[in-house]
Amino acid sequence: MTACTVIGLGEAGATYAAALTAAGHTVTGFDPVAPTTPAGVTRAATAAEACAGADVVLVLTGAGAARSVALECLPVLPAGSCYADFTSSSPQVMRELGQLPSRAAFADVAILGPVPALGAKTPLMVSGPGSQAVADLLAPVGAEIEIADGGPGAAMAHKLLRSVLMKGLASVVVEAVTAGRAAGLEQWIRAQIAGQLAGDGQAVIDRFLTGTAKHALRRSKEMQDTASYLSDLGVPAEMTSASAAALTRMAEETAPAAAALR
Repeated sequence: MTACTVIGLGEAGATYAAALTAAGHTVTGFDPVAPTTPAGVTRAATAAEACAGADVVLVLTGAGAARSVALECLPVLPAGSCYADFTSSSPQVMRELGQLPSRAAFADVAILGPVPALGAKTPLMVSGPGSQAVADLLAPVGAEIEIADGGPGAAMAHKLLRSVLMKGLASVVVEAVTAGRAAGLEQWIRAQIAGQLAGDGQAVIDRFLTGTAKHALRRSKEMQDTASYLSDLGVPAEMTSASAAALTRMAEETAPAAAALR
């Protein structure tokens, strides 16, 4: 049995916390705003309190909180523990977090699929000294895990390169279907898109249409990091930057509606 801590009990964090609890591990969680706590998870009052005595810490907050969470949690972790950052932070931020003083082994974890659809079985790529500890913990719950060569930042570099396609494609589909609907040709453009996608094309289109707006704020930050990473590589990033701008607009448009429902 492993003493696990999950920082961030939103959709993804709650999924991993529940899976680890079901697997027989002791799970402590922390989230300053999530309204519910998964069954069997002990909720702590602070992130540092949640991490005290933990064997493995999984951080599933937004990327903007990655540094502050690390600064609060790393000093209290015991020797031999693992601190796994699942946030969509840039490779450079992951490298910086991996260099912070700590007795814990740092792991950079990239989520390579939709957690709402695949749950704890979502494929992961991991890099850094704590990689094996993450694999040992999550492979038994069904996760397909690839350990990337290189230190912290290597896994996220892979993910951001993949994001050039995946996040950009989602934005293009939303724009194309919206335009097709306005022109009275929605079914035609859907058929064109479906013909270009493998598998169940219509289901993929529907997932893009619902998921893109729902997760626009988080994805806009990820695409900004992707554009910055491509710039570091000397690669033009016009579509990546355009996707980031579109996702920021979607987040601003959906915020009033979300606030009205509270």
